[in-house]
Amino acid sequence: MMKNSRVAVVVAGALIAVSGCSSGGPAGPTAGTAGNTGNTAPATGTPSGGSAQVPAYAMTLQQQLPEVMKANAIPGVVVLIKSPTRGDWSGTFGTAEIGKETPMSLSDFLRIGSNTKTMTSTVILQLVQEGKLKLDDPISKFRPDVPNGKNITIAQLSEMRSGLYSYTFDPGFNATLDKEPQKAWTPDELLSIAFKHPANFPPGQKYDYSNTNIVLLGTVIEELTGMSASEAFRKRIFEPLGLKNTELPVNTDSVLPMPHAQGYQFGTNAETTDSYAVPAADLPAALDGTLKPLNYTDANPSWAWTAGGAISTPEDLAVYVKALVTGGLLDAKTQKLRMDSIQPTVAGQPNGVGYGLGIAEFAPGILGHDGQLPGYSSFMVYNNDTDDTIIVGTNLAASPVDGQNAAVVLAKSIIATLYGAADVPGGNPATPQSGSPTPSG
Repeated sequence: MMKNSRVAVVVAGALIAVSGCSSGGPAGPTAGTAGNTGNTAPATGTPSGGSAQVPAYAMTLQQQLPEVMKANAIPGVVVLIKSPTRGDWSGTFGTAEIGKETPMSLSDFLRIGSNTKTMTSTVILQLVQEGKLKLDDPISKFRPDVPNGKNITIAQLSEMRSGLYSYTFDPGFNATLDKEPQKAWTPDELLSIAFKHPANFPPGQKYDYSNTNIVLLGTVIEELTGMSASEAFRKRIFEPLGLKNTELPVNTDSVLPMPHAQGYQFGTNAETTDSYAVPAADLPAALDGTLKPLNYTDANPSWAWTAGGAISTPEDLAVYVKALVTGGLLDAKTQKLRMDSIQPTVAGQPNGVGYGLGIAEFAPGILGHDGQLPGYSSFMVYNNDTDDTIIVGTNLAASPVDGQNAAVVLAKSIIATLYGAADVPGGNPATPQSGSPTPSG
């Protein structure tokens, strides 16, 4: 996954890392008060939908997930599964605050990282649908300052094929995040950092996850709608779907609504620019709780903006991802355009993970995204073939073992249990580069 981007996605069929975002709230990161193991509340799991019977798959997950958590030093987890054939189930595991037995809750608000990118591209597609924009419009039409912008299209930005450098890999940017955790970043500040670096490759040449792409699309949304991106998301996505617990905060708002878990990450932003994995010599201490993660709950996420700054809850994400995949926010023609845009993220691997106009396909029929910010990680998918919805949220950004998005690590076990281990290859997790192997942010 992309280190600086702070997000990675993986799942059945292939592993893909994506650049994510990282940040918190009013106070800067602080050391946890206790280790990641041995200080967790008991696991709980309940069938959803009024049934008293726990689905068979849930009994397996109640045993497996705590083991995965322990092996990856994940403090707390929430899982929500909606399945018309297997039965609905939700479960919470671990603790919301290291050193205390504070249970996680399905009502907890989460910073959803790069899942925000799907929202940005959805509004862009709505504007295409309304005739206010064309996918082959060059970004220079809206932002003359973009290097080689006349040859970079709106579609290439959404599909992560622009070649533009992701500002989240800039060393100075990461140093500022650490020194000024409450800084309210503006889109122009973020883009100016990106434009100081040469492009990674000519536009359209290949897939490369970049937060710069989606910040640019955010500025296009504001220009064409005449409102802030926060307001555009609210009126065009959150209100139509009845999402009362989802928002894109303005850049001066670093407060995560209550209730919420404390959010953790091993290492500073500067230390994790290339990988979230803890150095091998320190890994045993991270796993036994001697090495404590930093608390990023209150860091300002404005640097992620339309690429990863949104907040939501598991229940809201379940409603949203189904609409994302089935077309609840677009007309049939535009939804088909979105689904047809999905291409392999690695050339020559047609059966691997695919990415299109702000949407990822992890395995045939299993679509959605993942997200990661310092402090939190999340994963949301909808299975077109089975009508299953899977949501995972954690209060750890990434596993100290290999740097994978923590929610993705858990999602792999869930998907293997639901659909068979053969569908979940062991491939490499996130590869540190200008983004991440998956689509979240």
